Amino acid sequence: MAAYSLPKRLLHWYAVVAAASVSLLICSGGLVTSHEAGMAVPDWPNTFGYNMFLFPVSRWVGGVFFEHTHRLIASTVGLLTVILCVALFIIEERRWVKTLGVIAVAAVVVQGILGGLRVTENNPVLGLFHGCLAQSFFALMATIALVTSRFWERLEQAGTVRNEATNHRSTRHPAGLASEAALHKSPLTSHLSLLTSCRRWVIAITGMVFLQLALGASMRHSHAGLSIPDFPLNYGHLFPPLDSASIDKINQARGAAAQPYTSAWLILLQYVHRIWAVLIVAGLVFTSVRLLRNRFLPLFFRRCASVWILLVFVQFCLGAWTVLSNKAADVATAHVFCGALTLMLGVLLAVSLSGLLHYSHKVLSHSSLSQSIELGTV
Repeated sequence: MAAYSLPKRLLHWYAVVAAASVSLLICSGGLVTSHEAGMAVPDWPNTFGYNMFLFPVSRWVGGVFFEHTHRLIASTVGLLTVILCVALFIIEERRWVKTLGVIAVAAVVVQGILGGLRVTENNPVLGLFHGCLAQSFFALMATIALVTSRFWERLEQAGTVRNEATNHRSTRHPAGLASEAALHKSPLTSHLSLLTSCRRWVIAITGMVFLQLALGASMRHSHAGLSIPDFPLNYGHLFPPLDSASIDKINQARGAAAQPYTSAWLILLQYVHRIWAVLIVAGLVFTSVRLLRNRFLPLFFRRCASVWILLVFVQFCLGAWTVLSNKAADVATAHVFCGALTLMLGVLLAVSLSGLLHYSHKVLSHSSLSQSIELGTV
């Protein structure tokens, strides 16, 4: 395998910058929704008839500022993504990584079109899909940064470099992964099933996080405010009242406070969002602890598991703060951003565990073949 050369290092760090720009775009989009500024600029791709890039700075005020800067950041992200794809085709040797670059370009194009149609059609449902795709796109860009990193290079070398196993001089690979001989003889062999189980749990929890983000996006794009204004109870009860009389009484109070009306469906949606959050916290902590207790895993995985636990607790607290602050724009946006980070880290863990399992099985297969040759059975 080729060495981790300077062009590859530069490609990786460029991918990191591109992924970070997507996180900035998500924050910008969160501010647009939190400030109810999605229709502050009513046309697209122009801005009040101007070319988007020539719109006078003096008119960047109020909601126009949030929506217009969001479009400019989105354009920058699109350009960075196209450049990343071109760089992958020039520098990368792995076809599947190049394919990820093509998918990223397709995703950012679709994302831009969805954002534009959300304005021209004034359709909140399109805004919902726009928000969910943004989270997925962020995870994809972070994955590209991961698979172009030195860590992934070493992960692949664990399945292709056999010098240590041949010489029997070491039982540990420089990347922190077991060598062939160690993998074949050490307890790690019996732990591959445990790693497979951990990966399934990580994928399941990450899927739950994505569904939670979709539920949150549905609530935000309903533009109905806080359908359940108290926390941790729900209108003073463990389960919110959903009968017609209670809904009428709730809407009378909301109307008197100049708040938008709600419905039994929106109240139930927020309640499910809360219950689902508790399930995610429990499942994520359980899964992360399993990763932390597995001493055969490289340090990278244990660090990611620790950060994942931290993120989910911060996210839970931000969700509570969003309610208690009556959806303060900065708090709600931080809640969106932390959710994106939680999803992204789950995806990176799932991808990394898949890579570890793939190359570990590859090493074990090579080791078994070598033993068979030595014994004369092949």
